[in-house]
Amino acid sequence: MSASINYNLHQLGWHSFQQLCLSITRDILGQTVESFLDTNDAGKDGAFAGKWKPTGKETIEGKFVIQCKFTAKFESNLTLSDLTDELPKVERLIKAGRCDCYVILTNAGISGQQDEIIKEKFKALGVKHTLIFGSTWICQQIHESKSLRTSVPRLYGLGDLSQILDQRAYDQAKELLASLRDELAKIVITDSYNKALKALNKHSFVLLIGEPAAGKTTIASMLAMSALDQWGAFTVKVDRPDEVVARWNSINPAQFFWIDDAFGVTQYESSLVNSWNHIFPQVKAMLKQGVKIVMTSRDYIYNRARNDLKEGAFPLLQEGQVVIDVHNLSLEEKKQILYNHLKLGKQTKKFLSAIKPHLDYVASHPRFIPETARRLSEPIFTEGLIFHEYTLNEYIDKQERFLQEVIKGLDIDSKAALALIYMRNGQLESPITLTGIENPAIERLGSSVAGVIQSLLALKGGMVQHVTLNDNSFWRFKHPTIGDSYASILIENPEWLEIYITGTSTEKLIDQITCGDVGVQRAVIIPQNYYKAILERLSDFKTTDKYKTSFFSSWGATSALYGFLARRCSKDFLKIYIAANPEVLKVISDPSLYFSASSEVILVVRLHELDLLPDEERKNFVNRLTQCAIDGRDIYALKNDNVRTVFNEDELRILQDRVYTELIPNLDKIRDDFESSYKEKDDPEDHMDDYLGMLKTLEKVYNLPDVDDVVSSERKKAEDWIEEKSQDENRGLPKRNLNKIKSTPDFTSTRSIFDDVDE
Repeated sequence: MSASINYNLHQLGWHSFQQLCLSITRDILGQTVESFLDTNDAGKDGAFAGKWKPTGKETIEGKFVIQCKFTAKFESNLTLSDLTDELPKVERLIKAGRCDCYVILTNAGISGQQDEIIKEKFKALGVKHTLIFGSTWICQQIHESKSLRTSVPRLYGLGDLSQILDQRAYDQAKELLASLRDELAKIVITDSYNKALKALNKHSFVLLIGEPAAGKTTIASMLAMSALDQWGAFTVKVDRPDEVVARWNSINPAQFFWIDDAFGVTQYESSLVNSWNHIFPQVKAMLKQGVKIVMTSRDYIYNRARNDLKEGAFPLLQEGQVVIDVHNLSLEEKKQILYNHLKLGKQTKKFLSAIKPHLDYVASHPRFIPETARRLSEPIFTEGLIFHEYTLNEYIDKQERFLQEVIKGLDIDSKAALALIYMRNGQLESPITLTGIENPAIERLGSSVAGVIQSLLALKGGMVQHVTLNDNSFWRFKHPTIGDSYASILIENPEWLEIYITGTSTEKLIDQITCGDVGVQRAVIIPQNYYKAILERLSDFKTTDKYKTSFFSSWGATSALYGFLARRCSKDFLKIYIAANPEVLKVISDPSLYFSASSEVILVVRLHELDLLPDEERKNFVNRLTQCAIDGRDIYALKNDNVRTVFNEDELRILQDRVYTELIPNLDKIRDDFESSYKEKDDPEDHMDDYLGMLKTLEKVYNLPDVDDVVSSERKKAEDWIEEKSQDENRGLPKRNLNKIKSTPDFTSTRSIFDDVDE
């Protein structure tokens, strides 16, 4: 590896540089290195007693004093004058017999002349050995030690990633890394990260949940970098479940999958959960092979999703160790996050000096989150901000309102640019090509394609970001909270709302709106006077671009439409829709398998709940589910409380009686059918999952000795079959663990971490 690699250590700040130096000395000299207060430190930042043999030098023995000298100036050199304050402290240490060897670690450069002058001066004071290590030496230590890089992961963003990483790993992930580099430079190790790392090593899977802008994506990016650096994992960032399976390389399992907003970006998307339910068997097979998977989700979206995630399809989600709630940041973590963003942000020195006295207050505010730090570091979010505790409290406490005011204050072209990203559901393809309905919408906003392009370039880094993934380029909101604020503005502005309805594709529209207020968080609520316009849009929604084949394209559109009607529409809108589309009642009363993932079933339940389901269609639905249960194809009606509300008491009794007399005695044949349909490429456990789930339901519903006996016998036979088929499944693939982050030296500071934020 090249020793000439350079890390921009001057961007670390004194606090992080001191932590880095003590990590380096502990890595070299061992854990017996002590750390001291940074002020009133008696002339030493660290101390060590013992032997050390630097590469190519004689063995040094005695009591070591370690001094860290940081400079915020780029490419500056250390001189003796920089150490003037240390000289009397060194004299006192020598007289006390506590300094045989004096080690200086600095991010400045060292000239041969100054090296000699400094050493002569310390020798005259009585120091036996003086060692000076400058930026070149420190950069070399970092470059040769993966553990050091992971102990201060900000370094990934302060160096040239093409030199830090193995070339193959870099080539595989350079598109992803390009979008991460600036954020990596601001990273802070938190307790949530360590919990996530532990879960990933133990289970190969972790789901990070938390409120918007709590730092979920940041933790995922740290895990991705560690996977790249430590074992050259092919890192893949995808948006949808089907992309996970499509990009899985079963021959080479050294892969790391990262799925942000797995169940919806700003709102819950049931179609995504259905897709996850569908591919979870493949996900389990991937994890068995050693593939690592990280998912993120907003907490309120996950709380909705967990009700629809298929029980038993992915048991790991039931384990508390893999679902990490990202929210509890310590005060020190908050301060470091705020410092890093301001130090590496776009604010002027004048701004930083003015806000500096208030930064401890900002970091200690109960509503401080990482996104607070990011916005304070961007001039576009702080124009006109007054540096007073009252106004700062308002800024932090009412972040959403302040963001809305910023968006409202943008020029026409910038508003149109944000509108276009929102209309594309947060992802605008680049280069930009407008659809037939988007052109007039942008014109009505008073903008043009040229104006939008110029504004996107101007907003880049603050409001929006340009990313390239899988050879495709997109414009996205810099953070999803910007989309949240834009949605709030839409609701307040009738003119904009009409433009949004007419200019957004139906497929995107039904993921973002509700017709009436049905309690979906962050949704754009459409009032009754726009219901007719929505009906017209729905009538044209026949296919979806999510599927290539015509059959699945049509099926996907219908499923999305029914899901929208069931979850996002009020009774008033549903009345209007049924009156205009009465044929839908016949279709949904004869739902397709599998019922747990059927949007038709969900819509029937919703209509029955609102007294909008005619009795004839209700009976057809009941007969369909009863027959499927008796045949053993799907016993969903037995176990789902919502579905059971569609049945009357007599129908429920008939269902249970017929399953008891017709299905249970026939379980051995049902099992034989499952076994006969097995293909060698299938996972045996996943293949029998539905059958074992059926046995579990029967056992729970009937709770009778004779049923328990049959179920126990069948379960034993099924498990024996799984064991027999699984003997060749395990190939002894090596387990890959990410190195645990070494805790950075912890020292109590009387010097403010923000001391040099404006230097």
